[in-house]
Amino acid sequence: MMYIENIFICISIPLLLSLIFIQGEARKYTLFVCIGMGICVLSAYVSSFFMNYYGVDTIEASIEITPVCEEVMKLFPLLFYILIFEPQRDQIPRVAIAISVGFATFENVCYLTENGAADFDLLLIRGISTGALHILCGIFIGFGLAYIFRQRAIAITGMVGLLGACGVFHAIFNLLISADGIWRWMGYLFPSGMIIVLVSGWHLMVKLNHMK
Repeated sequence: MMYIENIFICISIPLLLSLIFIQGEARKYTLFVCIGMGICVLSAYVSSFFMNYYGVDTIEASIEITPVCEEVMKLFPLLFYILIFEPQRDQIPRVAIAISVGFATFENVCYLTENGAADFDLLLIRGISTGALHILCGIFIGFGLAYIFRQRAIAITGMVGLLGACGVFHAIFNLLISADGIWRWMGYLFPSGMIIVLVSGWHLMVKLNHMK
């Protein structure tokens, strides 16, 4: 049996102790990485509860339940930060990505604990697929919230739309990697490919704005 709470405590204590000695953005980033790891622990319990409540198997849960639970759980601390501390617009994506990094890191640690670290190829694929998926969702919802919270008229509907999009990305990824053959490989490459598309589009927009 894997005790994820014990793993979380072991990893998070050194990071939390480091907050005493670091300042500025580094402190904020480290704190939200720890929060992301904690959210990973909580989302595992929430997903398991709904999985047992609806009586679905692991594949069904990974496509229909887990994406929604994980994306909603990751959104809560980000919303708390935005509503309570009212950060500058450019700080929101950083926090969203830090939460996603913490979530992805702890999820990978739990995977290593359960399955071992002997298969380098499999672990590399997991890093550029599952890890990249959480970064993709963090980028998407971070930059999205940074925009819509300046447009009060669309704040609620925009947030629901962003959350829905992240849930769909997550569900598509889980659906693809649960298939066989080329579909599984498409799933592995899907998150990294989407990140490349988003970054390329961002740089293109910046370049066009400078040309005006």
